[in-house]
Amino acid sequence: MFSRLSARALKSSSSLFSASRASAAARGSSVRFASTSSSSYSAFQSALNSNFTLAGASLVSVGSIVWYTHLYGSLPVIGEVHASHLSDEGLHPAEYPWSHKGWMNSFDHASIRRGYQVYREVCAACHSLDRIAWRNLVGVSHTADESRAMAEEIEYQDGPDDNGEMFMRPGKLSDYMPAPYPNEEAARAGNAGALPPDLSLIVKARHGAADYIFSLLTGYIDPPAGVEIREGMNYNPFFPGGAIGMARVLFDGLVEYDDGTPATTSQMAKDVVTFLNWAAEPEHDERKKVGIKAIILFSSLFALSLYTKRFKWTPIKNRKIFYDPPAGKH
Repeated sequence: MFSRLSARALKSSSSLFSASRASAAARGSSVRFASTSSSSYSAFQSALNSNFTLAGASLVSVGSIVWYTHLYGSLPVIGEVHASHLSDEGLHPAEYPWSHKGWMNSFDHASIRRGYQVYREVCAACHSLDRIAWRNLVGVSHTADESRAMAEEIEYQDGPDDNGEMFMRPGKLSDYMPAPYPNEEAARAGNAGALPPDLSLIVKARHGAADYIFSLLTGYIDPPAGVEIREGMNYNPFFPGGAIGMARVLFDGLVEYDDGTPATTSQMAKDVVTFLNWAAEPEHDERKKVGIKAIILFSSLFALSLYTKRFKWTPIKNRKIFYDPPAGKH
């Protein structure tokens, strides 16, 4: 009986031992599997974070951009950002010391007057100045009587009258300067298909502003070797593409200034660019004057506020508080 019980106990213990060994083996296999997967994941992460992978990805991206640019000339989005391609922007103009360029400098009004004369005798044959009225010249370059006399030299269509018909009348100060052509088609027909732009905002509408306009007017040269310009076009390195429909219009002695200033090409270009700069910013002088007044006013108020702050808060911030207990108590 005793031997039978001991044999049974031995058998059950051996079965429990084998079961525990099997479970341990299963756990070992699962642990080995988990450690294998984690080690491969960490290796993958280290490969992703390595400098070699970063350099390889950068080379691939740069190579793809270079390959696409070589095939198609420009990227699909960057090319549409600019109105013209970078290679067509022309020679960058030099920076000139304009008299009105400083923060506290105003226009040279004598130059504005001469520039209007150049515009009227040279540029007005092709280019309009739609945003400038005769009254805008009053107090800037001409007197009221001079501006009124120049306006009356031109006839404007007005009406209808009492009979319902249009009529012509002399110009007034409130009239705007007339355009050289009645419409765009007539302007193109008179300039071999090219449309002369309006000059009211030309200084603001071009990269380089006054420097570009001055360089364009004085930059006409013969085309260099290897550059072909078709018939009817002129070479100017400052114009985008190099070929411009407008021929050189400024020559020494072309106009005769009233004040006796020598009418050289550079002088006329400087004067007409100053006039066009004023036409684009007729509020220039007044804006700077108001800005100087604002700086003086706000700086005075700031100094007054600092004095008031110190006068009010200095006694409060510098006071000392002492506790004086009643007599006989500590």
